[in-house]
Amino acid sequence: MIVRERFEQEMQEVQKQFVEIATSSIHALKTAFTALLEQDLEKSLKILEDDLIINRLEEEINDRVILIIAKQQPVATDLRRLMVLVKAASDMERVGDYAVNIAKETIRIGKDPIVFPMNNLQTMCNKTVEMLENILTAFTQEDTVRAKEIAELDDYVDDLYGATVTLLIRAGAENPSHIHQITHLTFICRYLERSADHATNIAEHLFYLIKGKHYELNN
Repeated sequence: MIVRERFEQEMQEVQKQFVEIATSSIHALKTAFTALLEQDLEKSLKILEDDLIINRLEEEINDRVILIIAKQQPVATDLRRLMVLVKAASDMERVGDYAVNIAKETIRIGKDPIVFPMNNLQTMCNKTVEMLENILTAFTQEDTVRAKEIAELDDYVDDLYGATVTLLIRAGAENPSHIHQITHLTFICRYLERSADHATNIAEHLFYLIKGKHYELNN
């Protein structure tokens, strides 16, 4: 009984760290996009610095899980839960990386006036953040119904990404002098779309945890 209680305590610690890395990464993504809109280079540089904390959190989760497996030798659902936490933490760490990438593109754009309407990118960011925040809740509550709904939103983000890139390419062709900035904005579009994909990945991890087999929720 004492061994089981110890295992549950250690599992809760890992879950807390997952919430921490998820919250930090989502905050970084929101902040990176705000810095882009405000062309705030100092805020962008801070995103780069804070990414070290996110990276360290992922390493701590990996190390803690390895130690739990070595000491407790969990099987079945317990082992699945640990492995899923590692994968989900990796997905959230990647979201933090995309926030860094957006910050870098913002720094490259600098203080030059933005030449492209930001409505679509803002919508992409809002929807991606919504997906990530909701999947965090669904994951911690082990709510597969909500997770499936979140994964289905990825199609919306994908469609908006495709439409926006088309507009960006057209804008670059019409104004070759703007191609430098248009290229950076196109990359930012891609980073937002990829961040939404990671929300879907976490939804799939949750299904694996609950159902015991892999599902592709968004082909």
